[in-house]
Amino acid sequence: MRDAYHEELDSIGEGLVEMARLVGSAIGRATTSMLDADLKLAETVIAADQKVDDLQHDLEARAIALLARQQPVATDLRIVVTSLRMSADLERSGDLAQHVAKLARLRFPQSAVPHDLHATILEMGQLAQRLMAKAAEVIITKDVDLALQLEQDDDEMDLLHRTLFQHLMDDRWKHGIETAVDVTLLGRYYERFADHAVSVAKRVVYLVTGEHADDIQQAAPVEGA
Repeated sequence: MRDAYHEELDSIGEGLVEMARLVGSAIGRATTSMLDADLKLAETVIAADQKVDDLQHDLEARAIALLARQQPVATDLRIVVTSLRMSADLERSGDLAQHVAKLARLRFPQSAVPHDLHATILEMGQLAQRLMAKAAEVIITKDVDLALQLEQDDDEMDLLHRTLFQHLMDDRWKHGIETAVDVTLLGRYYERFADHAVSVAKRVVYLVTGEHADDIQQAAPVEGA
């Protein structure tokens, strides 16, 4: 009975990794659909989000069933509860990728992104994909140090987000209000996607250590001190 129980816990973890990989791929493809004004690709991303939703619902049902049947304690309880929260983070990440693709569809046959911002949006999309790939690796390896690195990596996304706003606030902005709104939304989507990747990593830290990532980082010695 206990072997089957732990196999189910492992299976839930594998499902989380699959979700992370799916949403990481989705944000990359959504970015391409946006920059290339590729309607077919955008539609593919939009439709594929249903698989992420289905996985999340399945993982949630299985985790709740484990809670009811096995009444786990200590580390096992942390695994189940943390898995529920991670699946919610990943489902929301999939929604954000879908939002990017929907904006690409809305503005087709044009791109919602002015040419002079293509490089910034491309970089944000690539960074979002890398962050989620690292989050998937953290789920697999339970590497606390790698998990803690994600928040530092997220600083790069914050910098790119500020760069977008600098363009929007520039007196030389010439692309109109509608495009400004589109770019503002896109910046928010990528920023939130990155935040969810960081959240997943932080939840793994809690799963492994029983401590919150922020508390561990605050307690860490400062280099050179």
